Amino acid sequence: MAAPLAGKLAFVTGAGSGIGRATSKLLSREGAIVVAVDRNVQAAQETVAALAKPEGDANNAAYEMDVSSSESIDGVLKQVLERYKRPPTMVVNSAGITRDNFLLKMPETDFEAVIDVNLKGTWLMLQRFGRAMIDHGVGGSMVNVSSIVARTGNMGQSNYSPSKAGVEAMTKVVAREFGRYNIRVNAVVPGFIHTPMTGTVPQKVKDMMIMQCALRRFGNPEEVAEVIAFLASEKSSYVNGTSVEVTGG
Repeated sequence: MAAPLAGKLAFVTGAGSGIGRATSKLLSREGAIVVAVDRNVQAAQETVAALAKPEGDANNAAYEMDVSSSESIDGVLKQVLERYKRPPTMVVNSAGITRDNFLLKMPETDFEAVIDVNLKGTWLMLQRFGRAMIDHGVGGSMVNVSSIVARTGNMGQSNYSPSKAGVEAMTKVVAREFGRYNIRVNAVVPGFIHTPMTGTVPQKVKDMMIMQCALRRFGNPEEVAEVIAFLASEKSSYVNGTSVEVTGG
């Protein structure tokens, strides 16, 4: 039986760890060729080294990329088009950073850094890769990673929460703009997930978060990856402009 994503080209940002790495692995297992990018190129290379490799398939690739830089994105996109002779038809925008602090103590540079990566970075990816797909006449799916704190707020995250709320709003707008080109744009909204980002949270705070969750546990990156893979594939062919919570309730 053929793999459901056999021959599809997928592009995953933030692929060096957490949700991005889990998504890269799952898409690869389902047959996709995966381009994994991260600001930490070594981490992206480690992700690619762990991907499934069907017989004769050495097409997966890793690149260093900063989503907050249009020059960086354009440079990697050019290399991808030269290497594969086509743009990806599955794009997962998983790159994200935190710079937590109470609003009264937060440096302006920390606010700007989070907005640049999480919000502007998603905007640049949608613009650059959406244009490439349209220019090549191919449809596809783009999946943006938001966060439940975009909806609930979270103390110390007056930069992160609005950056992820912006991602959700942007998803709805771009889905309307890209629909005519057969390009779907959706978002996933993870709750508290075991990732390097949440690894620094004090245990006392984690315990409080767990008590707020109906399943009484943190999620795993693989559980979010399953939803991303669904949205990236043709299984969700009539799902567009929506956000799917993966929070444990």
